[in-house]
Amino acid sequence: MAGNFKTEAVVLRSIRFGEADRILHLYSSHRGRIGAIAKGSRRPRSRFGGRLEPFFRLDLVLHEGRGELMTVTSAATVEGYPRLREGAATLGAAARACDAVLRLLDAAQPNPAAYNLLCHYLEMLDQPGHEQAGLAEALAFRLKLALAAGFSPELGSCARCGEAEHLTGFSGAAGGVVCASCEGGGFELSPEAHAFMVEGLARPLTEAPAAEAAALRQAERAVSETLEHHAHVRLRAAA
Repeated sequence: MAGNFKTEAVVLRSIRFGEADRILHLYSSHRGRIGAIAKGSRRPRSRFGGRLEPFFRLDLVLHEGRGELMTVTSAATVEGYPRLREGAATLGAAARACDAVLRLLDAAQPNPAAYNLLCHYLEMLDQPGHEQAGLAEALAFRLKLALAAGFSPELGSCARCGEAEHLTGFSGAAGGVVCASCEGGGFELSPEAHAFMVEGLARPLTEAPAAEAAALRQAERAVSETLEHHAHVRLRAAA
């Protein structure tokens, strides 16, 4: 419906357009994915200032017309996350998180769990002590994002036969852990990697479990293959 509306949103991507405009990919609390244009935002005296850069969390007024892109008419900063921009590790982690949201959640439908997860992850990266953003936290974020998107892998029993014990492998095609009898076509998943995935989903982001590098890479492969098979999405490496 044409007209103005208000929403809170995070800037996932900001692209220069024309001589003075920006195209924005936003993830909003009320509408999910939004594409918008901010006219004149690159002019030196633009009323938007620098707040339309990636990772900014904004209160927006948008005009919805007949075209695919909405028009930004007003933008106020809720949180700019300045500290995460000071280090390459946190900046990269934030970029990969926003890219994952951009690829996995493409519907113009509200998903409060996904929106709150993204905000909490950016907030965590912005805190002192997170200058070296870790792979464990990034994978915990991806596990929770997959859950919010409806593509969480099966971790409690074999995704093929339902067996609850002897879970020794993982199959992206089956969508979860598999037992020794059903492991064909999957890959070996260590008990440590399995435990990391279970605890990574259960714990808050700030309490992501620790694991050895090999286990983390297995967990990353499990999440990636699940999303490739079932969401038809390929994510960038987590770190």
